[in-house]
Amino acid sequence: MIRNAVILAVTVAVLLSLAAMAQDEHKGEISLQGMVFVTKSATNVNGTSYKATQSGGVLGTYRYHFGPNISAELAYGFARDTQKYLLSSESFRIQSQVHQVTLGLVVNVAHPKKFTPYILVGGGMVLFAPSGNQLNYISGAQTQGKGALVYGGGINYPLQKNFFFRAEYRGLLYAPPNFGFGGLSANSITHSAEPSIGLSYRF
Repeated sequence: MIRNAVILAVTVAVLLSLAAMAQDEHKGEISLQGMVFVTKSATNVNGTSYKATQSGGVLGTYRYHFGPNISAELAYGFARDTQKYLLSSESFRIQSQVHQVTLGLVVNVAHPKKFTPYILVGGGMVLFAPSGNQLNYISGAQTQGKGALVYGGGINYPLQKNFFFRAEYRGLLYAPPNFGFGGLSANSITHSAEPSIGLSYRF
């Protein structure tokens, strides 16, 4: 399932890139960013609490520029962290790989000549895949996807022709995973913050 999601994201990005190059130059833009992945804790009315460890990750994006101010973006991100649950007097830990695939709309706002600030909004999925090598790992934990809303903003700063430095913040809103165990459901919404920096190339 994870492999299929990655293959799909890469295939769509490649097809969009080819279509962009065939129609007009400098319509496409790719980026690679290093990010920090920080998730807010959540608590259910029945007392079940959820939190996740902080971790680092990578984020790759493809943008198609319809004009100077509007772009469509396909993004894929990866991180690895540990999901922690406290249920009554028992605690559970599940280490997992966290994959995210989102589609969004990017709007460039008024800017000086030296850099381009932008805002973004969209949606997609966050996929949690248990790694199975963490203390107190629960046998039988299942890979689970959660629908997500994404928002954020950042800046592109020109370095050389077609190359840009990118600094970005994006946030994800989604329901915490329970890995197929109803007793671990937080029945609430959590938020993951993803500040990142990297490079982008426009073609």
